[in-house]
Amino acid sequence: MNTFEFLLQGLLVAAQPMNLLYALIGVTLGTAVGVLPGIGPALTVALLLPVTYRLDPGGSLIMFAGIYYGGMYGGSTTSILLNTPGESSSIVTALEGNKMARAGRGGPALATAAIGSFVAGLIATLGLAFIAPFVVKLALVFGPREYFALMVLAFVTVSSAFGDSTLRGLTSLFIGFALAIIGIDQLSGQARMSFGIPDLLDGIEVTTLAVAMFAIGESLYIAAQGDQGPDKVEAVRGSVWMTGQDWARSWKAWLRGTAIGFPIGAMPAGGAEIGTFLSYATEKRLTKHPEEFGKGAIEGVAGPEAANNASAAGTLVPLLTLGLPTTATAAIMLAGFQQYGLQPGPLLFATNPQLVWGLIASLLIANFMLLVLNLPLVGLWVKLLTIPKPWLYAGILLFATLGTIGANPSVFELGMLLAFGVLGYVMRIFGYPIAPVVVGLILGPLAEQQLRRALSISQGDVTVLFTSPVAAVLLTIAAAALIIPLILRARGRGQVLSQLAASED
Repeated sequence: MNTFEFLLQGLLVAAQPMNLLYALIGVTLGTAVGVLPGIGPALTVALLLPVTYRLDPGGSLIMFAGIYYGGMYGGSTTSILLNTPGESSSIVTALEGNKMARAGRGGPALATAAIGSFVAGLIATLGLAFIAPFVVKLALVFGPREYFALMVLAFVTVSSAFGDSTLRGLTSLFIGFALAIIGIDQLSGQARMSFGIPDLLDGIEVTTLAVAMFAIGESLYIAAQGDQGPDKVEAVRGSVWMTGQDWARSWKAWLRGTAIGFPIGAMPAGGAEIGTFLSYATEKRLTKHPEEFGKGAIEGVAGPEAANNASAAGTLVPLLTLGLPTTATAAIMLAGFQQYGLQPGPLLFATNPQLVWGLIASLLIANFMLLVLNLPLVGLWVKLLTIPKPWLYAGILLFATLGTIGANPSVFELGMLLAFGVLGYVMRIFGYPIAPVVVGLILGPLAEQQLRRALSISQGDVTVLFTSPVAAVLLTIAAAALIIPLILRARGRGQVLSQLAASED
C-alpha cells in the first residue's frame, strides 16, 4: 500500500463519529487550557494526560492530538492579548501581535494566527504523512547497537536543547535515569531500588511524574513569585476579519513560515523557537513595510505563528518514526503512548498501522476544527484570560490531583505526585530544565535494554558499539553535539575576558 491509501484508511478511522467527538473535545480542552496565561502546550498536555486514561488507545491518542494542536494555538491568544507567551516559541508572536492589539487590531492579529496555524498545520501534517514512511524504512534496518547510539544522540540533544546549560540538562537527564532504575529489571526480573515497597515494584508512573513536574511544580513556582500586579488584557476592538491588504501581506508569510518551521521541528533538538525567530528575521528582511516592524506588522505574526505550528507537526516525525521526543510536549506525548504499552517507532507502523495513520489523519481533522472553533469564539477565550491567578493555579492543582487519582487511585501515588511536584519546583528555582527528567525516565530503560542486548550478542565486547557505520556516525554526532557548544561557549567567554582586559589597559 502507498501513502495515499494509508492516509485514506486513516481518514476513515478518524472520521468515525466517536473519534470525531474525541478530536472535538481535545481541541476544545486544549485551546481552553492553552489560552490561560502562563500555561504552554507542554503543561496543557501534561495536565490533560490523565483525562484520556480510561479511553481506548485510538480514541485517546486522537484526543491527545487535538489537545496538542489546541494547546499550540491557545498560546498565540495569550501572547497577542496579554503579552504573556506560554512558552519560548510564542515570544516572537507577542512582539508584533501585542502591538497590533494595543493599536486596536487584535482581531486581525488573532485571525492571521488562526489561519496561519491552519495552513501550516495542513501542509506540515501532509509532509509528516509522506516523510514518515521513508524514515521508518531506514529505521527498520537498525539493530540493538544502532538503537543504543540513537538513544545516546537523543539524550545529548535533549540535554543541550532545554535550558541554558548543557551540564544542567545532563544533570536533569541523570535524575530521570535514577528514577528509571526503580522497579523490576526487564531482562533479569530482579527488583531494583524498590526499598521493599510493593508500590515501587512497577516502577515510577510516567503520567504521575509528567503531571507533577509540569503542572504541580509550575503552580508552586508561580505561587512563590507572589502577586506581581494585574496583567492587562487588551480588548478585541472592531472586526476579527482581515482586510484584503492583510490577506495579501499574510499568505506568503504563512507559506514561508511553514517551509522554515517543519524541517526544524523534525530535526533532533531543533526546537520550535528556532523556527519562529528565523521566520521573524526572514519576514523583517523581505517586508515592503519595514517601518511597521516593532510597532505591529502583521507579517511578524503570520510567519512565526505558521512556523510554530509547522514545527509542532515536524516534531511528530522523530516521535512517531523513531520514538524520540525533541520537545517537552513531545516527551509528554510519548508518555501518553506508553500508558497503553505502545512504543512509538518503526515497529508501530508495522504492527499497528490503523492506530498510527488514524492519528496522523486526525491531525488534519483537528486542524480544521481549530479554525472553525476559534474564530467565532474569540470573545469566550478573552474572558478566560481574566481568571485571577490564585483561582487558576488552585484549579490546576485540584485538576492534577483528581486526574492522578482517576488514573491510579492510591495514597502512595498521591504522595509521589507531591514529592515530584516539589522536585519540579526546586529544579525551576535553580534553573534546571524539566523535560530531560521525563525523557530519562521513558527512554532510559529502552537504552539500557538495547545496550545489554548488543553486549550479549558480542559476548561483552564493547567495541561492537562502534564497529557499525550507522552507530559510529550517530555516536560521533552525539559527541559533536556535546563538545562543540562547550568549545563555542569557552571561546566566547575568552573573547569577553580579552576585551575586558584590553579595555582596562
